[in-house]
Amino acid sequence: MTTPTPPNATLLRNGLIVDGTDRPGWLGDVLLVGERIAAVAAPGQIEAATLAASGPLETIDCTGRVIAPGFIDVHTHDDAAVIDGPGMLPKLSQGVTTVIVGNCGISLAPIVTDTPAAPLSLLGRLQFQHAGMADYAKAVDAAQPAVNVAALMGHTALRMRHLADLRQPASEAEREAMAQAMQEAMDAGALGLSSGIFYVEAYAADLAELVAVATVAARNGGVYATHIRDELAGILPALQEAALTAKQSGLPLVISHHKCAGPANWGRTRETLPLIEELAKGQPIGMDVYPYTAGSTVLREDLVDGIIDVLITSSQPHPEMGGRYLADIAKEWGVPQAEAAVKLKPGNACYFQMREDDVERVITHPLAMIGSDGLPHDERPHPRLWGAFPRVLASYWRDKGLLRLEQAVHKMTGMSARRFHIGSRGELRAGFMADVVVFDPERVRDKATFEAPKQFSEGIEQVWVNGVLSYTATGRATGARAGRFVRRAEAGAEDAAQNV
Repeated sequence: MTTPTPPNATLLRNGLIVDGTDRPGWLGDVLLVGERIAAVAAPGQIEAATLAASGPLETIDCTGRVIAPGFIDVHTHDDAAVIDGPGMLPKLSQGVTTVIVGNCGISLAPIVTDTPAAPLSLLGRLQFQHAGMADYAKAVDAAQPAVNVAALMGHTALRMRHLADLRQPASEAEREAMAQAMQEAMDAGALGLSSGIFYVEAYAADLAELVAVATVAARNGGVYATHIRDELAGILPALQEAALTAKQSGLPLVISHHKCAGPANWGRTRETLPLIEELAKGQPIGMDVYPYTAGSTVLREDLVDGIIDVLITSSQPHPEMGGRYLADIAKEWGVPQAEAAVKLKPGNACYFQMREDDVERVITHPLAMIGSDGLPHDERPHPRLWGAFPRVLASYWRDKGLLRLEQAVHKMTGMSARRFHIGSRGELRAGFMADVVVFDPERVRDKATFEAPKQFSEGIEQVWVNGVLSYTATGRATGARAGRFVRRAEAGAEDAAQNV
């Protein structure tokens, strides 16, 4: 497949411009020329000479529509999906133009295996053939996905590649081996390091191990994103541990999918958010969040408490149980729910661990960005894979009024690009890359549900990736795949148009 060539110019006229900066929206025009935004101006104010110089021009009337930067999904597990299924329709159809992969300590690189174990298996069972980030970047560009791909290096993947015993902290020699692999990743353009010490495979990691690897990312202008050790009863010390790791390493911290999980923790965002605010006085901290009260991960009996609902999304030994609730399966089998979970392993599940008021407090917090955390290789994925971004607009902006439209878009675009040092994206600004979404503010809404998760959202009308029209509401995907591997912007140069 050849790389699609952007049309000479597209003029988006008379739309409500919400530019990704949190500034109030205004009526205006946006001119796309080639792969970049050439001009953003009040209606009719883009000079005729500029339009003439741009060559053949397509004009699209955006009256009654919002023109916004393409959404950036900061928390995905699309590492293999962008290669296996490069059309990336679940994301493209939401208005997502860039995905950040390698979250929760889980990345394809530097693992080479035909039999990935959990939690790596969350990325599917193919594509574990990239010995380093440079190899992965080449594979992404060769696949030509429909969205841009930026990557974190996963700490758990580093452990599984370099440690002799995952039940122990890394030795000095193992820390050095992981640090060298981390340097290779940063040289290849990785955004930074992610960890998932919540998972058994990384739980033994101590501060010295994490700092040894994270410091390499810090020297190269990276970030540290972490699925903290405990999101249940021990959430406060887990947050403090994450902040200490980042501070000792010299890295900006991003707390992954912040939540207070389990009924005993419901309401504790009243404690966690003030703690995060206090920590942020002494170091740069952000967080991401998905707009649902259920999470999704591997099937673990320790997450089954007999109180929350657990929806089985896949089971290798009992595939027929996919789509059923664990309580019903346990009753049918005549065993406790935890025992039923063991019988169903390995598999994945949705855990209805959160309460809506906690989700609302996190989503509306000034430090929070939006990430889907979807699992594209799950047989019956959590609906966030197809619906997270329209859901934020429909529920938390339009229906509940908890966010201004500009705030909601900022949390999905400009804030995300700045936090992760992605240059020339996330804003509608002359010289920036032409990642753009046009949506109907009255109709935009997610339709994916837990019962029917693979559903197109409504109201996303057009999506451009690097200046190429890649999705329309009427025709769905256009067939164009204009994405690329996006490397980290140099420190202090996030706004420079050449850093793409």
